[in-house]
Amino acid sequence: MAVRQPRGIGIFGGRFDPPHLGHLALARAAVEHFGIDELHVTVVADAAHKPSAAPAADRLELARLTFAELGAIVELEEHRYTVDALEAYGYDDAIFLIGADELTAFSTWKEPERVLELARLGVAARPGYKAPRASPRIERFELEPVPISSSELRRRAREGELLDGLVVPAVAAYVAAHGLYVRT
Repeated sequence: MAVRQPRGIGIFGGRFDPPHLGHLALARAAVEHFGIDELHVTVVADAAHKPSAAPAADRLELARLTFAELGAIVELEEHRYTVDALEAYGYDDAIFLIGADELTAFSTWKEPERVLELARLGVAARPGYKAPRASPRIERFELEPVPISSSELRRRAREGELLDGLVVPAVAAYVAAHGLYVRT
């Protein structure tokens, strides 16, 4: 009997501080566009580019709650840089998912050429950003914009505003129950 191989492995990494419906929309669109049947959501414990407001354990649980409907494998990522994580895991022809805003900064990433050797980039097209440069290792997919950001969610939580309609209900409940982002 043959062992079933995944059609595609997608990796969606980030701080997810907190994860919101925009992140979920990106993951859903990528799964559909690329035929991904094994989605890895990696919550970066200590991102190199900026600090996180919530502890890694809380962000990991928030990501589990957010991406549960997709059956994602949600893991804490100890590597600070994408290239190091991709090297460590040795995925076979994985698609690393990013938003178009991240593509504009891609040249500043640690070893961006090596990242492209290790994985293809799946770039969510958003209004206001240029299309990715032509490359067989960078593919664009359409994403209906969701006008929210994690920084806006942290501000709302700090000011006691509701997060309803911006995050999955379980995330709103978790943030409130644990008092996350109140002092950020």
